[in-house]
Amino acid sequence: MAKKQKTKVEVEEPQVQSVVETPQVVEQPKARERKKPKDEWEVKDRLYVLKNGKKPLSRSIKSANVYYFDEEKGYERELKYCQNQKTPFVDEMKGDQRLEHIIFRSGNLFVEREKQTLQKLLSLYHPHKDHIYIEHQPQKIAAEEIEVLETEVEALVAARNVDIDMAEAIMRVEIGSKVSDLSSKELRRDLLIFAKNNPKLFLELADDENVMLRNFGIRAVEAGILRLSSDQRNFLWGSNGRKLMIIPFDEHPYTALAAWFKTDEGMEIYSNIEKRLNS
Repeated sequence: MAKKQKTKVEVEEPQVQSVVETPQVVEQPKARERKKPKDEWEVKDRLYVLKNGKKPLSRSIKSANVYYFDEEKGYERELKYCQNQKTPFVDEMKGDQRLEHIIFRSGNLFVEREKQTLQKLLSLYHPHKDHIYIEHQPQKIAAEEIEVLETEVEALVAARNVDIDMAEAIMRVEIGSKVSDLSSKELRRDLLIFAKNNPKLFLELADDENVMLRNFGIRAVEAGILRLSSDQRNFLWGSNGRKLMIIPFDEHPYTALAAWFKTDEGMEIYSNIEKRLNS
């Protein structure tokens, strides 16, 4: 018999694919310009003025025997202005100390940029700063004036848009029962004047959810529907003197009444009074 030939089985070797990773390029942050910290001391001319517009011919403040509490060191440090020293702190001074006076002329003290010791004493450490004098800072003053003007504009716009009932409620806080004698035009005029002269107070009242309820309660008392007891401890029905509510101790009567109108019982009474006022 013929021998069978063995078939040769070829085994293919698995191909290994080499993966070449592409190196990731990390972008280096661009160099940024160094920003000056807010608290970094700026070398410039500075002007100091006495508070409240005072302008005496001359006014001196202490240049010695004053102290500054150093938060970092944890103790008070003595201050002194000596023109021949580079620091206002006595514990850092070297050599002879020639004391100098600090004098405001006609309410002002101008300190040139070269006098850094005096500037730092007046701007950073002196205890009379913001009490007897202030540093004149035009940018800060402008920012404060802008804030005041923006608040005034906001108040005037709000005053122009409020309805007549809210206008009456707000003005009652300002002028009391006299508001009942004003015509609608007079009320609008006085409201705008109030918003212009007291913008913050006006906006607070306009946002106060109880101002309308307080006004409602006052109107009810003026109309004789309700009555406030002589000791201001109770609200009574005007018709029969029956007790309606007890005013909590140390609370304003109409503020307490406004809060009571929000309760279940108070809401029913509110509806009853509203019908009587509108009848």
